[in-house]
Amino acid sequence: MAEYKAPLRDMRFVLTELFDFNDINQMPGCEDFTPDVVDAVLEEAAKVCEEVLFPINRSGDEEGCAWDDGVVTTPKGFKEAYQTFAEGGWTGIACDPKYGGQGAPKSINALVEEMICSTNLSFGMYPGLSFGAYAALHSHASDELKDKFLPKMVEGTWSGTMCLTEPHCGTDLGIIKTKAEPLDDGSYAISGTKIFISAGEHDLTENIIHLVLAKLPDAPSGTKGISLFLVPKFMVGDDGSLGDRNAVKCGSIEHKMGIKASSTCVMNFDGAVGYLVGEPHQGMPAMFTMMNQERLSVGIQGLGLGEAAYQGARAYAKDRLQGRALTGAKSPNQPADSIIVHPDVRRMLLTAKATNEGCRAMGMWVARALDTAKHHEDPVKREEADEFVQLMTPIVKALFTDWGFDNTNLGVQVFGGHGYIREWGMEQYVRDARIAQIYEGTNGIQALDLVGRKMPTKAGRFLRRFFHPVQEYIEANVSNGDLGEYVQPLAKAFMRLQQATGELAQRGMKNPDEAGAAATEFLRLFGLVAVGFMWARMAEIALAKQDDDEDGFYKGKLITAKFYMERILPQSGAMFSQIMSGSTTMMALDEELF
Repeated sequence: MAEYKAPLRDMRFVLTELFDFNDINQMPGCEDFTPDVVDAVLEEAAKVCEEVLFPINRSGDEEGCAWDDGVVTTPKGFKEAYQTFAEGGWTGIACDPKYGGQGAPKSINALVEEMICSTNLSFGMYPGLSFGAYAALHSHASDELKDKFLPKMVEGTWSGTMCLTEPHCGTDLGIIKTKAEPLDDGSYAISGTKIFISAGEHDLTENIIHLVLAKLPDAPSGTKGISLFLVPKFMVGDDGSLGDRNAVKCGSIEHKMGIKASSTCVMNFDGAVGYLVGEPHQGMPAMFTMMNQERLSVGIQGLGLGEAAYQGARAYAKDRLQGRALTGAKSPNQPADSIIVHPDVRRMLLTAKATNEGCRAMGMWVARALDTAKHHEDPVKREEADEFVQLMTPIVKALFTDWGFDNTNLGVQVFGGHGYIREWGMEQYVRDARIAQIYEGTNGIQALDLVGRKMPTKAGRFLRRFFHPVQEYIEANVSNGDLGEYVQPLAKAFMRLQQATGELAQRGMKNPDEAGAAATEFLRLFGLVAVGFMWARMAEIALAKQDDDEDGFYKGKLITAKFYMERILPQSGAMFSQIMSGSTTMMALDEELF
């Protein structure tokens, strides 16, 4: 059966040993999150996830959501779990204390998000979308709108959505058809249809606050004409009380491959009353506040599911008896050895372990930069951190979700035939993980964003935020005794990344199609190096502490780091070759081919 125990020791390792959390909790707004408080938060989050969310994960998948004339009902147990979740303050853990939140740094919230995604991704979609909407309103809405809507969203009484996609357009938002007609009282009448709206309708909260992209009558063409509007499910009075139902209704819910307990809705706006968020025709900056927040969170979804699949596969591999070890029986008193003795099973488990832990470390690196960009007193430090986050966001989203899907498949493979059967719980992880590679911009779009936007911005200045610290670390440690065997493979892969970056920059100026054709391989190469950097640093810590390693924790880190450097990081060579080949065969628009 599927099982999960929050990896708190590993989480504390990246939070306080790989990085120094004191750098974060000494910044303005983070002082309350002392080590004792952080420990208590993580312990309590683990308890809620393991005892409240995990038990309804499989049942929620099997029951799914139900739609009846615009009313959506979530699976049995979800309302009670949401009430427990909200009463515990988890809907507002990372929100502004001014509106009732706890103000937790992203460094802490990212770890809580991972636990939620490991135990019940469908459930996590509801508060996750709310936080994205909260972030957009907090950054772009007027004080009047924030004071009226944010407190209830923070406490979880109301939830939020992002209404972007339409039947005829997904990524190309410049061609949306949803309209916003000005009304005499300063509000707007919103009309149009949005699809694939996660948490668009449900029975968990009293009200749902939709953030809707639409165009005003005088809007310029393309993305420059998009505005953002707040459209509540129920109208809200000046005193905060709920009034009449607004003219927004769920037309249907999708029947999906996975995340079946998360309602994915078609939302129809029929002259619904909405309120402008920010300035007219400035919806894209607000949208990207939501999207960038969600892209990082989606990356964590991949990590969370990969961790859950790994834990289930590891437990099964220790318990399942099948065959004998190639070097002789390891359990002679048993009819067979457990399958964990077999090299291919160990390869699969180590692959999942190395990529999961590498992603957790890399995710913490980016989360810390988010905290710095938000809280640091030095504006130069804030700007540098923000540039790093912008560079790494598409890599986190794409790499984590690709590996998350790969690792859920490895989990099924370890189980063999039992993995393919629903009752063991592993196949659900595969189905749930698949969507993460698609939504919030497919992983191909993330690669194009990295190559076409992030690389050339400010003459490559974003790239320096990554390249400089990695180069400095390699130069300082490549000949450093025992650490050298971990740093030398990183140095080779990093050299490939530098050369590939220069090649794509030149190629992109001559023919963007050539750069686009290699974008996916480049993003994966970049991600492999970034995680390799994390593993080199984790090995450095483990080497220093292995002599006092009573429970084998640091020895395990060294073994996993070596596996990553020997078996996973060398994949950068094949990606480098594909990039440097300059092949544009895929761009041939031959009618006979397509």
